Amino acid sequence: MGTLMTTAPVLHFRDVGLGDVATVGGKGASLGELLRAGIRVPTGFAVTTAAFRQTVEHLTVHGEPVPVRVATLDPADAEALAAGCAEIRAVLESAPPPDDVAAAVTAAYAALCEECGDPSLPVAVRSSATSEDSAEASFAGLQDTYLWVRGAESVLAHVRRCWASLYSVESVTYRLRRGIPETDLGMAVVVQRMVGARSSGVLFTRSPLTGDKSVVAIDASWGLGSAVVSGDVTPDSFVVSKVTGEIKRNVATKTRWHRPDPSGYGVVEADVPGELQDEPSISDDEIAGLVAVARQVEAHYGCPQDIEWAVNDDGEVFLLQSRPETVWADKDRARKAAPAARPYDHVLNLLGGKRPTGG
Repeated sequence: MGTLMTTAPVLHFRDVGLGDVATVGGKGASLGELLRAGIRVPTGFAVTTAAFRQTVEHLTVHGEPVPVRVATLDPADAEALAAGCAEIRAVLESAPPPDDVAAAVTAAYAALCEECGDPSLPVAVRSSATSEDSAEASFAGLQDTYLWVRGAESVLAHVRRCWASLYSVESVTYRLRRGIPETDLGMAVVVQRMVGARSSGVLFTRSPLTGDKSVVAIDASWGLGSAVVSGDVTPDSFVVSKVTGEIKRNVATKTRWHRPDPSGYGVVEADVPGELQDEPSISDDEIAGLVAVARQVEAHYGCPQDIEWAVNDDGEVFLLQSRPETVWADKDRARKAAPAARPYDHVLNLLGGKRPTGG
């Protein structure tokens, strides 16, 4: 994308791709990239890092700009740090953003409502940190996701909550201890149409247990994926061979699910109806559909993926997020990064440490 767009407060998913992490964060860039690759993802937009910076520039805490206030905090003084972070978060959550930022978010939500034919379209509002693909710890605790949000005012309020999460005690402590300047800080926020998820979960395009790249591992449960991600339910698990299509199944007893609140706002946790508890939450056809799209995404990115997905009442598969699988990728890197110091040492190792004689 051109540099002209980086100052825009809002960008539609279709206008961004992997090269735009600095502007729309890891989630936003990934969703745009998936759309470009022809993958079915729920439509939406990203509130950019430019909107965040413009907002923070105008805010003060006790007369001090936010970056200055953060710099005065001592990571060794837990009580003062917690109080200081709480003050900054309260200001960010309550202060209205600059008029042009608020207007851009409101207009983007209205356009999304029109695109989807629902004047009060329910959306997910999710933090999209600019370094998610690397050191997750640098944005400790930043997995903020708010589901079934409706109305422009509520969307703006939840965007501010995501911004405020950058000033959690964990995140501020991390930055202070490592000397990361506040001026380098960026937080984008993704606003994405909610899928009426009959079932949802996560999948890996290699086994998370063994690292085997010839299988797709799927965790699935009834309702919204937040139940799986939060660990509130033991999901069904399916391991599918990419070669033969053979499925190894472990259907769990699923007693709890996350559903849209009957009011239409937010999410409630409830008991799964008895007749569904021991039933597989996805069919063999849906498993095949998930495997097909997972392979497509893996081929597009050129490396194993960690994917969040949902299936609606019509059995349509949607991807909500895709990022590189990290656990086995890190292990692979560690193995490759440990060669012997000199080529000659490889020979010694092969000989059990004995130097060859003769010559």
